[in-house]
Amino acid sequence: MQINAWFIVIVVALVVLWKLDLFATLLNLKSLGAEIPEVFRGVIDQEAYERSQEYTRAKAVLGIGEGIFSLVVLFTFWCLGGFGWLDGEVREFVGKGGSILTGIVYISAIALALGILRLPFDYYETFVLEEQFGFNRTTLGIWIGDLVKGAALSFLLGAPLLAALIWIFESVPFAWLWGWGLVTAASLLLAYVAPTWILPLFNQFQPLPDGSLRQSIEEMAKQCDYPLTEVSVMDGSKRSTKSNAFFTGFGKNKRIALFDTLIEKHTEEELVGVLAHEIGHFKKGHIVKALILSTLTTGAMFFLLGLMMHNRSLFDAFGVKETSVYVSLVLFGIVMTPVNDILSIAGNWLSRKHEYEADAYAAEVTGNAGAMADALRKLSRDNLSNLTPHPFYVFLNYTHPPVALRIAALEGK
Repeated sequence: MQINAWFIVIVVALVVLWKLDLFATLLNLKSLGAEIPEVFRGVIDQEAYERSQEYTRAKAVLGIGEGIFSLVVLFTFWCLGGFGWLDGEVREFVGKGGSILTGIVYISAIALALGILRLPFDYYETFVLEEQFGFNRTTLGIWIGDLVKGAALSFLLGAPLLAALIWIFESVPFAWLWGWGLVTAASLLLAYVAPTWILPLFNQFQPLPDGSLRQSIEEMAKQCDYPLTEVSVMDGSKRSTKSNAFFTGFGKNKRIALFDTLIEKHTEEELVGVLAHEIGHFKKGHIVKALILSTLTTGAMFFLLGLMMHNRSLFDAFGVKETSVYVSLVLFGIVMTPVNDILSIAGNWLSRKHEYEADAYAAEVTGNAGAMADALRKLSRDNLSNLTPHPFYVFLNYTHPPVALRIAALEGK
């Protein structure tokens, strides 16, 4: 390890951004008020309100602890020469297997180590914190199964992509451009096949039974000229009591998945309002805009990666003797962590703007802004959401506006 400009800049950036997030978290905790905000009165009682504050505090403490742990582990491994040591060990283990196999083993070893270090926090969050507040329905068997399936999928999908990227950056002119195209194509393909091939590995999806709700959803989709081909119910209750819904699909192959817990806790009008909100994202072009922005951001990242590939000073800062594509990928990921955090702030701002627009669309097409507002109130109550987040914490982290502001906008207050 060499203390050069790269070392200083990366360390300072990581520490400063961690302190900024810590400061925002402390402000968020300080903003927890004693009185229920007026827009939630009648739906959320004092006991539920205090419980939501306890939940916010518990998650904040866990997040702070995990943030400190992650930073300490990174700096310890880094300062002890771990990146260079692991590269040497993997090269010796693989022998004459070639750079692609070496790269897959190297990055897989880092990913595996990070996953193992994350396990205690994930276990605590699921079986202690979520259990304490009545959310958890995950069994140990389901939890372990999710971990195994997730790891297997990550390797099966990630290893070929990683191999292709290593080959591209070792062999092809304008490698960053080809790498960008490959990752973009892989992302689109994954989004297309996930509803059919991947999501069913983790949850069961059953067609929404015929009845009033299905009829109302189909009528709403037809009214909005939304090409809906499937409405299904997902067994989210086998893991958590929290509620949600999501849309998938491209072109004329659109699907809606409703958590069974969402159907249990909301009226038909509220569910139609929630779905109209999701359709609003499609009709307002938010999905296309997000896709374009993501694609352009990925292109910029690959351009920078191409400039930093085999950067000798960067390798020296991390104590790695021999330059390689696969280590460049790892080091670039670390370098870009602060940059991604900053970019996410702009992305979150745009996402919040889109949420307001989708809410307004739902209110317009349903003619029932109150149903959407009531759905938001119930979701906040049932999920123990923080009803009084600090504006600076929202600025840094929220992809959705605070619920109180969304309700105020819906009700014209």
